[in-house]
Amino acid sequence: MAERDNRRNNRRDRDETPEFADRLVAINRVSKTVKGGKRFGFAALVVVGDQKGRVGFGKGKAKEVPEAIRKATEAAKRNMVRVPLKEGRTLHHDIDGRHGAGRVVMRTAPQGTGIIAGGPMRAVFEMLGVQDVVAKSVGSQNPYNMIRATLNGLSKEQSPRSVAQRRGKKVADILPARDEAPQESSQVAEEA
Repeated sequence: MAERDNRRNNRRDRDETPEFADRLVAINRVSKTVKGGKRFGFAALVVVGDQKGRVGFGKGKAKEVPEAIRKATEAAKRNMVRVPLKEGRTLHHDIDGRHGAGRVVMRTAPQGTGIIAGGPMRAVFEMLGVQDVVAKSVGSQNPYNMIRATLNGLSKEQSPRSVAQRRGKKVADILPARDEAPQESSQVAEEA
C-alpha cells in the first residue's frame, strides 16, 4: 500500500514540473440557448512548452475563464511533442504544414533574424524555444487550425542525426561538406 502511494506521489511530482511556460492564444465566449435564456461559457486555447524543443497545445471549456485556461494548460501538457532544433535556435530545413483549410510555411533563418511569424504561430515558436524563423500562414486564420498546421509541419522536422541513424550512416556522409560548394563553382568558371 505504501509503495502504491509513493508511486502516485512520484507521478504527481513529474506532472507538476514548473519548467513549462504557457501562452494563452485565444479565448472565446460561447453561449448555449436554453429555455430560460442563454448560458455563457468560455473556451480557451493554450500553448505550452519548455523552450528547449518540446511544445504542445490544448483547449479547455468551462463556465469561468480561469477554469477554462487551467483545463487547456493540462491538456497541452499531455499532448507535448519533441522537435529537433538546429543549434537550439532554428529549424533544420524548410517545412510546410497543413490542417484543414490552414496551411503554413516555415523557413529556417540565419542568426539574429528573430521570430517572424504572426499570432498563434509566434506563440508556438516562442514556447518551442526557436529564436530565428520566418513563417507565413496561408489560408485559414482560425487559431486552432493555424496551431494544428504548425505542429503538423514541425512533426515532419528531421535532424541530420535521425536521418543518418535511419540510413545506417554517419552524419558527415549525409551533410554536404562546407568546402565543396565554393570549389564546384570555381571549377565551372574555369571550364567556361
